[in-house]
Amino acid sequence: MKFFLDSASLEEVKKANEMGLLDGVTTNPSLIAKAGGDYKTRVKEICEICKGPVSAEVLSTEYEGMMREGREWTKIAPNIVVKVPTTIDGLKAIKALKKEGIKTNATLCFSENQALLVAKAGAFFVSPFVGRLDDIGQDGMALIENIRKIYDNYAFETQILVASVRKPEHVTRAALYGADCITIPLKVMEELSKHPLTDSGIKKFLDDYNAALKK
Repeated sequence: MKFFLDSASLEEVKKANEMGLLDGVTTNPSLIAKAGGDYKTRVKEICEICKGPVSAEVLSTEYEGMMREGREWTKIAPNIVVKVPTTIDGLKAIKALKKEGIKTNATLCFSENQALLVAKAGAFFVSPFVGRLDDIGQDGMALIENIRKIYDNYAFETQILVASVRKPEHVTRAALYGADCITIPLKVMEELSKHPLTDSGIKKFLDDYNAALKK
């Protein structure tokens, strides 16, 4: 399973890269606003660090605007993937952009039917938002399991990119259910390496070593 960083912070991108966990990056206007700076400039800077797919989102909600922005995004770097909302206009844009050789990431997916539609339209990635489904009392990860079954049933090539990840459990279940990729905040990425027995084991080794030196 590929690990993408969900961030617009250059420092976080560098940290994830240093850990060997940077297969790609996802961004959106909210993350850019939080990090500060110009959206296009920041995405270009991220692409200079990350050679894997970097998802950059269109701001338009109508087909013509999505097409115009999608074409503009691809001029920034060859590894740009255009994030398009899972709407009727988004479906049209996904199909048309694919014909132009432009990869898309169908974002804000919340149902099996939406995932089915974007795969038929030709999306390169689909991004189901599991955390937001959890927020309204649903099991977001059950959606991932179901999408995997649907895509396998019909040999769709669209990759499942689990998004809106809030905790390590989301990562574990995504791997168990066969998701292709997962986009993770740096905080969650770092939490994956932690276990109390690891910490206590290190302490014991060091205590035993220091005790042996004193003999």
